This record gives sequence, C-alpha cells and structure tokens, in this order.
Amino acid sequence: MNYNSYFDKAREASRKATLAPALINTVLEDVAAEAVDQTEYILAENQKDLDRMDPADPKYDRLKLTGDRIKGIAEDMLSVAKLDSPLGKQLSATEMANGLSISKIRVPLGVVGVIYEARPNVTFDVFALCFKTGNISILKGGSDADFSNRAIISIIHKVLAKHGVDINVATLLPAEREATTALLNAIGYVDVLIPRGSQSLIDFVRDNSKVPVIETGAGIVHTYFDESGDLEKGAEIIANAKTRRVSVCNALDCLIIHAARLSDLPQLAQILKEKEVEIFADEQAFESLKTGYPASLLHKASPEHFGTEFLSMKMAIKTVSSFTEALEYIAVNSSRHSEAIISEDAENITRFLNDVDAAAVYANVSTAFTDGAQFGLGAEIGISTQKLHARGPMGLEELTSYKWLVKGNGQTRKP
Repeated sequence: MNYNSYFDKAREASRKATLAPALINTVLEDVAAEAVDQTEYILAENQKDLDRMDPADPKYDRLKLTGDRIKGIAEDMLSVAKLDSPLGKQLSATEMANGLSISKIRVPLGVVGVIYEARPNVTFDVFALCFKTGNISILKGGSDADFSNRAIISIIHKVLAKHGVDINVATLLPAEREATTALLNAIGYVDVLIPRGSQSLIDFVRDNSKVPVIETGAGIVHTYFDESGDLEKGAEIIANAKTRRVSVCNALDCLIIHAARLSDLPQLAQILKEKEVEIFADEQAFESLKTGYPASLLHKASPEHFGTEFLSMKMAIKTVSSFTEALEYIAVNSSRHSEAIISEDAENITRFLNDVDAAAVYANVSTAFTDGAQFGLGAEIGISTQKLHARGPMGLEELTSYKWLVKGNGQTRKP
C-alpha cells in the first residue's frame, strides 16, 4: 500500500493558514464534550480490543478505557484549551549596532508522527496538544487498540468537520506494520517522530527511523528510603508509587533501602502486603521480610529483577549500605525517567535532587506525579528521557521550535 496520500494531505494541511485561537479552543471543548457524550460507543469499541487481549498482559490496563478514564481525558482536553498558546511567544529580542532588529519566536514543529502501542488515550492527548500548537499529527496506533483508536478519530473528525477544519490535521494510519515502516521513512513529510510504548518499540523506532526522533523512554523507577526516612510517610509514598496504576511508566519498580532501616522494612511494606504486591528481594531484604510477608508473594531476587520495568504488581528491593551506594546503584540501573528519595536529611535531599540524572527527581513524594496534567501542562505527548530539545513530560511548549525574525532598513553585509 502507498501511504504517501496520507502524508501529502497532512503536509498540505500544515501549510494552510493558522487557525484562530478561539476556534482551536472551541474545537477542543467540543471534542471533549463529544467524547463524554459518546462514552458508550467508545467503550463498546474498546471492549472489542480488550476481548482480543489476555487480561494478564501488562498492556491490558493501558488499553482499558472506563467511563471515569474518558471523563479524565475530556478534562485534560479542557485544561489544554484553557492554557495560553506558546505560538508566537517572543523568546528574545535584540537591537544590533548596525540597526538590525533580531527576535526569536516560538513556532510549531510541523508534522508530528506518533507511534504508540495499546494506549487509546494517546489518540486524544496527541490530537489536543498538536492542535493547540498548530502542529499536524499523524498517528500510528498498535493493532491491539485499533477499534478504540478508530472510534476516537471518528469523533475528532466529526467535530473538525463541523467547524470547517481540515480533518487531515489529525490522521490515523492503518494498523498494519507496513504503515510504521512508511512513517519511519517519511522524509520530507514528517518533521519529528515520537514513540510511545515499550522499550523495544522505542529502540526499534530510534534504530530504524530516518526522521528525527524524540524518545519518550520506558520508566525503570526507583525510590530510595534513606537512613533518616520517615516510616509512616515512606509507607504511603511507596505504596502509592507502586500500586496506584501499575501499568504506567512512572510506577515504582525498585525500592532501595538503607541497611540501617531493614528492621523497619516489614512495616514499610505493610500496605504492599495488603495490596498483594509480589516482591523480589535481595538477601538482606528477604531475611527482613520472610517472617511477615506472605511466602507466595516473596521471592529471592535474581540479577534480572533489577533494572527491570515490571508494569505489574511486582517490584524489587535492593539494600545499600550508604547514601552514596544508593546514588551509584541508581546511576547504573535508572532509565532516567523518575527517581525519588524519602529522607529527613536536608543535605542528602539536596544532593539527591542535584546529582541524580533523571527527567523528574522527587523528594518525599510519589513518582506517580510524573504526568503532564499533574505538572500543569494540561496533558502530555509523552515523557522524554533524552536531553536534546525536551525532557520530562512534554506539553505545549515542547511541541514548538523557534525561528529568527530579522528586520532591517536596507542593510547589507560588507565583504
């Protein structure tokens, strides 16, 4: 199949006159309202996808939509509509000695391709953020979520058509693998590609794309319980980070505990026990937990359990003898997504926040907050773990580039 017709229409849509901010916001508000009104339809199509997936698959929870989740998605779109657009924002302005007036302003990236797996919410999120920033979105969802994605894009297109907006500002490609290959090679059509999904998907896109890529990496997330950590506070933070929603990239994968606090580990893990979290503990942590934690849920860890993104009710526990050892362990095993410390030692907190290399670094708070909406961005296009262009939750500003405007009055450059 030739996919150039999709790409041609998207590129043509990107060249059309910029839409008025009021129209953009009205469209987003109407898509949000239509999503809620069409909840029954969306859930029926989503169920077709769910019926094809094993509920034990870690992707099942990401695929699953509910009435509450659709309401949350709609609220995020309304939040995006209320935010100021970064387009045209002046980043700098300089008057040169030769009379040139040079300024730098924010502009859209252009045509943004997003490749994602079983995450139908991404269809709404990407559309909302790209539309608000004047970008064109080309979406390549996984076959696992195709019924859901088709239902969502039909709602978006219905609202766009109602307002006389070219529906090609948001394109959903066919679910087949060949569409992914075409998108990876869409030089001259697509300005940037953003993968959303597993590490294997991200690696594949990075290794095979001829189009520039922004990596939204997998989350191998650690929380370090320091020697001075507050036990009550720590138990709540750890449980929330692990169990709030296990299939998301900000969920806790490994608890690191200072050896001096091993005697408190059973109490620290009490909520985890109640939630039936399966633990893979190193020798010291295992000995601390074995008399009180259910034997069916407690195992001795193997090397592969560390540096692993579980995406399920499983986690590892690593014992360290010092704060410095904790930092070294994180440096080796982190995916640079989200890392946290639980501590009452101001010096250790400051050093942790400054020294840990991750997109989001926390002190005495759950990593569950690594999320565009929670950061006040309205929604997110993904969470970038790289350092070029964008890092962390990517909202409106991260979907822009800039250009230089140079004004003069007949100046010429001398040889």
